[in-house]
Amino acid sequence: METDIGNIDFGTNVTDVFEKENCKIMRMTSDTGEGIMTAYQVLDGIMIMHNNFHMESCRSDFAEKGNFLCIDHCREGRIETGVSEDSVCYLSSGELRIDDGRHNSGIANFPLKHYYGLTIAFDLDKAQNALDGYISDFNVRLSDISEKYCHYKEPYVLSASPEIAHIFSELYNVPSKIRHDYYRIKILELLLFLDALEIDKYKTEKPYFYKGQVEKIHAIHELMTSDLTKTYTIDELAHRFDIAPTALKQCFGSVYGSPIFTYMKNYRLDRAAYLLKNEPSTKIADIAAAVGYETAGKFSAAFRKKTGRTPLDYRKYGVHSEV
Repeated sequence: METDIGNIDFGTNVTDVFEKENCKIMRMTSDTGEGIMTAYQVLDGIMIMHNNFHMESCRSDFAEKGNFLCIDHCREGRIETGVSEDSVCYLSSGELRIDDGRHNSGIANFPLKHYYGLTIAFDLDKAQNALDGYISDFNVRLSDISEKYCHYKEPYVLSASPEIAHIFSELYNVPSKIRHDYYRIKILELLLFLDALEIDKYKTEKPYFYKGQVEKIHAIHELMTSDLTKTYTIDELAHRFDIAPTALKQCFGSVYGSPIFTYMKNYRLDRAAYLLKNEPSTKIADIAAAVGYETAGKFSAAFRKKTGRTPLDYRKYGVHSEV
């Protein structure tokens, strides 16, 4: 790496896998899984990092020291980060988060056990000089961007939009031959967009939840997914975990990204798809019962609606789209 930003101490749970010129690949591990971080040095003090995590939680020591501007884009999954000592918030697919790097360190949870997104980090002590050297008449000031978006107590989150999707979709698949120059151009485009953006046009008023509430939601999730043959009503869950039904529904949707019954329906069918592929000797009727369907017919209809294939066809041939 050509500058110190590429040599940040990410913590003892991060190990280097590969390093060459302006690219560094690292592996982050935790008791719940692992993630791969691929960092590219774009200019002095400017880094783009691809984050691909398959885990439930991890600790990051990124940006604990330094003067940073961090921009995070979530492409898939969800990430839960602390807002204060007793509250958390979520970044969802398509959303953009801007802050001073505080929310890129500490404990992060991944409710869907998967997260894929980008982090663009600017070391404010170096990056502006690098931008000025790259394009002398570029009038956007990183200090102005930081002041515009980072003076809030909580991270500034922009809701998903076609404009944001356009900027970031092209950053995920860039041919290696043009990657370095292309990243520089896209960063200029992003900074121009953020500089011109009307501050309240895309801002998402994210709900924040007390950690005690979130712990109850995690416990509810564990109960419902531990035995798929059982079903529970909202009122039963609310009474059992001492949480108001409205708060339960709102908090579960924010943590797991969909209403509780929609989530459970997809969870059952995803589990069924796994069993169809990995337990070929198990009867389809038994798989239907194992994931909570009263009859094989109801299961088959629901599975086909989701995957476009009958359970038997899925077992034989797979599915063209993701389940």
